[in-house]
Amino acid sequence: MILNEIPPPLDVDPARRIFGLETEFGLHLDTGAGRPVTPEEVAGHLFHSVVQWGRSSNVFLPNASRLYIDVGAHPEYATAECDTLTDLIALDKAGERIVHDLIAGGEERLRAAGVDGTIHLYKNNTDSAGNSYGCHENYLVRRRADFKAFASALLPFLVTRQIVTGAGTITRTPSGAHYSFSPRADHMWEGMSSATTRSRPMINTRDEPHANAELYRRMHVIVGDSTMAEPTALLKVGSTDLILRLMEARVPLPELTLAREMQAIRDVAHDLTGRATVELADGRRLTAVQVQQTYLDAVRAHVGGLIERTDEVDQILDLWQRGIDAVRTQDFSLVATELDWAIKHRLVMRYRDRLGCALDDARLARLELAFHDVSPQRGLFYRLQNQGLVRRIVSEEAIEAAKTRAPQTTRARLRGEFVEKALASGRDFTVDWVHLKIAGSSGTTVLLKDPFRSEDARVDALIDLLETV
Repeated sequence: MILNEIPPPLDVDPARRIFGLETEFGLHLDTGAGRPVTPEEVAGHLFHSVVQWGRSSNVFLPNASRLYIDVGAHPEYATAECDTLTDLIALDKAGERIVHDLIAGGEERLRAAGVDGTIHLYKNNTDSAGNSYGCHENYLVRRRADFKAFASALLPFLVTRQIVTGAGTITRTPSGAHYSFSPRADHMWEGMSSATTRSRPMINTRDEPHANAELYRRMHVIVGDSTMAEPTALLKVGSTDLILRLMEARVPLPELTLAREMQAIRDVAHDLTGRATVELADGRRLTAVQVQQTYLDAVRAHVGGLIERTDEVDQILDLWQRGIDAVRTQDFSLVATELDWAIKHRLVMRYRDRLGCALDDARLARLELAFHDVSPQRGLFYRLQNQGLVRRIVSEEAIEAAKTRAPQTTRARLRGEFVEKALASGRDFTVDWVHLKIAGSSGTTVLLKDPFRSEDARVDALIDLLETV
């Protein structure tokens, strides 16, 4: 049965948006001689404790986020619904720690199975075999009949956004190596598609809003890089949100449709000088710097009007401008403690100079991989952050709290409380993004179609049922 009547959707402030991030982690077992171990076996040992309490390798956590093993034996963590960027960043960082906390138990079970090795989890985007896995961004938008045209208008922004929010990477070619803005760019194959692996589009158009489908659609962006620095995440999601606000308000944006999106995204990625041009559909040629500056200027024109001026908006605009300026002037110090590509570039170039080697040296490949290790002890990124060389956005206390506590202003609060109480009760239950259910003959289910709603009497009644039965 459906527990009581579904409440009507809330009257939501247009400036309020639901965000989410999904991260696929690279998994590697460092071991000596011994029997071969498949990635699936390593992932199975890693998730053993999860299966013990969740009875599955695909679970929702007390912080309302989803943790599971994705195709290719990639651990994946999808944040709960957030309506603030600080909540999103804290919850994303909490996910790194949640998956890292599985390592000790995974290594112990591997030893029991006769395999002595060290498990590494990387928040990166490619492996040595050329496979790509990514960071998916989710933005809840109002449903509209022209969604494909609406989404398509975002593509020039996403293609050029990498010059400020890319993860940075050493690109290796038969003729040598060079530093690029984005490791993900070379693995995109079309602008939009409902597929995710067969064609790997920049925007996935599969219609899964995880909300009231009459009101909402999910903008599922899969072109972005997984990044380590908190300010990069702030700019990546924050700048995209600001552009979406203009688009949803039907503010005319400058005409920047690209003639060849796939050519453009690769040309932009591989030109650290920012001088390479992309061809527009109308025949003009602009640099990525010019395209990004045009978008930034369009947003600035509406700050104080359509876009409320807040400290957070000012932070986003300031970092956005400095990121563009860093590429235009080639003064990377402007963002060398805030944007991933610049942080990693400084590290890589210093080691290259110290070693006196070329960029295709294997030692730099190992350095780059270690940068993305989520281990607070082994990861080079976290060594830099602990030395004060990377700016923070959220506190350590907020990240630790987010490991077990859901955001309190969205539907996530309801899911998180239900999961916590259901686990404590020992009752069987099932949960997804929109359903809460107690297993049993009654089949009691609550359907949560409004991601903005953080209070619901039906969930309170369901929790009471958990505690009394």
